[in-house]
Amino acid sequence: MGELFTYYDDATGERTGLTAAELGGWSAATAALLTEGCGLGKGSRVAVLLPPHWQTAAVLLGAWSAGFEVSYRGWATAGLSPAGDPVDATFVERRRAGSWLDEVPAARHQFVLGLEPAGAPTPEVPEDYRDFPAEVRPYLGAAPPASPVGAEDLAVSDTTFGEYEEVAAGVAARYGIGPGDRVLLNAAGSEQPLMWLVAPLAAGASIVLCANLDSSRLDDRVAAEAVTRVLSVE
Repeated sequence: MGELFTYYDDATGERTGLTAAELGGWSAATAALLTEGCGLGKGSRVAVLLPPHWQTAAVLLGAWSAGFEVSYRGWATAGLSPAGDPVDATFVERRRAGSWLDEVPAARHQFVLGLEPAGAPTPEVPEDYRDFPAEVRPYLGAAPPASPVGAEDLAVSDTTFGEYEEVAAGVAARYGIGPGDRVLLNAAGSEQPLMWLVAPLAAGASIVLCANLDSSRLDDRVAAEAVTRVLSVE
């Protein structure tokens, strides 16, 4: 079976490839961590303060599969979550935890991700956070959530799953992404998951996501990964 999601980081040399079953397994484990481990239920609210990454894909797909409303936040997002309006869980990149540039929403359950390549040492976990990779691993092998997600349930703020799916299909059509395509995206130009994750998957395409993309390697990578479309490359 071919890879559904391939992640490169040209700064570290990382390459991580996941089949649909493997990405589904990480997503199901994330959903189980949130539901079984944290006691959250359908309609819970999750804030994701992470860059485009394969682990971010697992977090987003896991939260959505459990019927949670997701708020995806880039850098310098202070003020998006008013005081007194906490979310149920947050997933925060380690370098953003405690940064003066961010106002991380208050949450009962706070997870931090270092996004280190496999085998790299894990930095110290900030106070009041739990290390996501360590917390999710015991749930690998969990079944996907049994309760179906309805088209009228909220996927993101003020947008239902049905509406979000329509938007994703429109984005895929606009960029000519279709079933069987293998799409290469530059993470630096595609921060929103609608672009780098949801639209390609909605169209039945597979993804090659490149962080810190070295443009001198682009042609070789397109050939090696059998890429059919290149988007958001600067």
